Amino acid sequence: MIDIEDFNKKVLKKKKEHRRFFLKLKSVNPKKLDEYVHPIHDEVFSCTDCLKCANCCKTTSPIFSDRDISRIAKHLRTKPSILTDKYLKLDEDKEYVLKKTPCTFLDDDNRCSIYDVRPKACREFPHTDRVKQTQILHLTQKNVEVCPAVFEIVDKLKAAIK
Repeated sequence: MIDIEDFNKKVLKKKKEHRRFFLKLKSVNPKKLDEYVHPIHDEVFSCTDCLKCANCCKTTSPIFSDRDISRIAKHLRTKPSILTDKYLKLDEDKEYVLKKTPCTFLDDDNRCSIYDVRPKACREFPHTDRVKQTQILHLTQKNVEVCPAVFEIVDKLKAAIK
């Protein structure tokens, strides 16, 4: 298991350093940034077991699109309106998110009970393999505080981009 307390201490310790680094990343050529990030993402996730952590599922909520809601409701054999009323709320951006954390669908063993139909945001998390990383630096900066793998990716990225 990942020691989340220790991880949170590391996040706090490097918060200013990360903030400065993300400002620097904004000036990196977008294609070059992808060329740096994607191999590091692959390297880190080749030896990362998300089931040992699940901090993302325990502390944050994905955005649920209408498509996600319909797919999950069908899987759970319920109506989308019932799923929405029971588990979701509209956030300040008028997007559906979970009413509470940890995620309702997270089992005790850190497995997702709706894994095959999970929201797109969950399937794509932490987004460090997406093309055009420059466009989602704000998201990666948030995710560095949630996901130990992203924290490691950013540390390796700092070594690669001096």
